[in-house]
Amino acid sequence: MRLALAQISIEGSAVDENVDRAIEAIETAAGRGVDCVALPEIFDVGYFAFESYSRHAQPLGGETHRRLRAAAIEHGVAVLAGTVVEDLKASAEAGEAVPSEDGLANTAVLFDADGERRLVYRKHHLFGYESAESELLVPGERLPTAELCGHTVGVTTCYDIRFPETYRRLLDAGATMVLVPSAWPYPRVEHWKLLPRARAVEDLMYVGAVNGSGTIDDSRFVGRSTVYDPWGTPVAASDEEPTVVEAECPVERVERVRSEFPALRDRR
Repeated sequence: MRLALAQISIEGSAVDENVDRAIEAIETAAGRGVDCVALPEIFDVGYFAFESYSRHAQPLGGETHRRLRAAAIEHGVAVLAGTVVEDLKASAEAGEAVPSEDGLANTAVLFDADGERRLVYRKHHLFGYESAESELLVPGERLPTAELCGHTVGVTTCYDIRFPETYRRLLDAGATMVLVPSAWPYPRVEHWKLLPRARAVEDLMYVGAVNGSGTIDDSRFVGRSTVYDPWGTPVAASDEEPTVVEAECPVERVERVRSEFPALRDRR
């Protein structure tokens, strides 16, 4: 798989403009021959625009998802639709399985290159420290995987990266790659550089950690979207400016590393 991380500039509450930038990044990445494009956490509303969550919340298959699904089909690439704020009541009324029939969730959707919805993941660990997230959102319950370009792909979101047991569950489900849409701010730069790398090392898998760029209110994204290989080596990375990060991620490398260094066999 050739993976792209779309580190787009995100403006608070500027949904149409943010989605436009996401689609432009998808088009750019597709033109470079990638197989999958991943977008950041709450890239449409802007993670730190908490007062706008309820106003811009959408059900699964809402306008943002429709536009990104259309982009996936048009450009022939899989798209991890970052995360968006999901209106759980509206999703339930549309017949979707939801963790609660009311409230909001921080929800990632993976579309394949044919526009088929392959995976829905709702953020499990809700950030409480100086954040309204845990007050506004309902945590997810399922930890799905999807087969994509030879990989078994899982998704976690931002703060989830601090909870290694979540990644062990994905490992046990066969995951060879985890995509991590995030909205990671300053000053915790070293944490952002350490934690995705640690998850890659622990589980001998690819980790694609995609962050936003820009400032919302007083919070500035650190950027630094990075693809880590199963040794924990950063094989493609960015600074904090908007860009598209690309890396070859052959599933055979996961198999080879796990064979050469079979630490996972020694779990007890």
